[in-house]
Amino acid sequence: MLFNSIKNGLLSGLKTTWTLGKIIFPVTLIVAVLQYTPVLPWVIKLISPLMKLLGLSGDAAIPLVLGNFLNLYAAIGAILTLDFSVKEVFILAIMLSFSHNLFIESGVAMKAGVKLWVVLTTRLGLAIVSAAVINLVWHGGSAPAKYGLIEAQTGHPSSLGGIFLQSIEKAGLGILQLAMIVIPLMVVIQILKDINWLKKFSKTMSPVTKSLGMQENTSTTMAAGLLFGLAYGAGVMIQAVKEDGVSHKDVTLAFIFLVACHAVVEDTLIFVPLGTPVWPLFLIRLGVAIILTLIVGTIWRRSGLLRKEAE
Repeated sequence: MLFNSIKNGLLSGLKTTWTLGKIIFPVTLIVAVLQYTPVLPWVIKLISPLMKLLGLSGDAAIPLVLGNFLNLYAAIGAILTLDFSVKEVFILAIMLSFSHNLFIESGVAMKAGVKLWVVLTTRLGLAIVSAAVINLVWHGGSAPAKYGLIEAQTGHPSSLGGIFLQSIEKAGLGILQLAMIVIPLMVVIQILKDINWLKKFSKTMSPVTKSLGMQENTSTTMAAGLLFGLAYGAGVMIQAVKEDGVSHKDVTLAFIFLVACHAVVEDTLIFVPLGTPVWPLFLIRLGVAIILTLIVGTIWRRSGLLRKEAE
């Protein structure tokens, strides 16, 4: 059984890497080439004033747009081609952790019964506020960021062929680093699935969900979101909402928690190739999720909305 789990996990990891590589490679290549054209510098100059309020340079808008409209992997592909400081990469990681893949993941939340404005306000609000706070609080991190296997540029290519070769090298190394994380992660997830660890984990989540103001039947939804994310765990989450009879209040609180902190393993580890310190990233997401859920639950309870819903 263990052998089959490992084999299936490896196959799943390779398929996932191939799927993500088809996103990262062209995005990395296109953005890298655009750096040597008038297009990218013009866009950067146009939005630089807005980005400065968040402690970012103008070109940071590129991974932010790609991350929100596509996914985290497209954003990482763009970051790998651009020169940011350590602080900028950390701010981008925080923002993208809160707000990414808006179309698909917002659709999942709506399918489970959560209103669109709740999802968008929470995710975009957390991304913007967190960036502004980090920019004000953190006065260091001005050193150039190092992207794992990708070395900092020491000079610009002198020919079109050189530009393409440099871009292809960055894209290839980016995919290699991602594969080193994704494949082992998919093996572990496959093993956990095969031993029905989700059910066991959801039981341990029951006291946590209760302390956050939700009924125990929300624990499977919370466990699926925490482990697999809003998009990957969508099927499990929607099924759990239907079968476990989760109330509108509880599913809303659960998704408010999960939009701030979901896929805690994958969405944290994929930032490793960017040199981002993962523990602060994880703790900020978890802390914000807990505090926000408690605040919303308290306001909801004291405002009498729960009594109206019950009636």
